[in-house]
Amino acid sequence: MAELPDRRDLASRQCQPQGKDGGLDAPKAAKLLNDLPGWALDGDAIAKTFKFDNYHQTMAFVNATAWISHRQDHHPDLEVGYNKATIRYTTHSAGGLSLNDFICAAKVEWLFEL
Repeated sequence: MAELPDRRDLASRQCQPQGKDGGLDAPKAAKLLNDLPGWALDGDAIAKTFKFDNYHQTMAFVNATAWISHRQDHHPDLEVGYNKATIRYTTHSAGGLSLNDFICAAKVEWLFEL
C-alpha cells in the first residue's frame, strides 16, 4: 500500500475535485482514521461530535468550520446543539469517502485544538 499522509500532512493539503474514481477503499480509510482521534466511520462518511462549554463556543466553532469548508469547496453535514456539534464528511461525487474528507477532518481537528 502506498504511504498515506498523517494528520499534520493532511491538514496542510488542499481538497481536489473528485470523480467516481476518487474514492478510498476500506483499508486506506481505516489507516487515515487512525490519525484522527475521535473520528469514526458512519456509513459512507466519517463523523465526530465536538463538545463545548456553551452555545457561543459551539457557534464560533461551527462558523470557523463553515469557513474551512468554503475555502476547500468541500462541505460537511452539520448537526448543531447548545454545547455540541457533529461534523460528518462524505464525498458524493466519489460515492463514499475520498481523501478530501480526511483533509477537511484534519483541518477541523486542528481548529478544535487551538
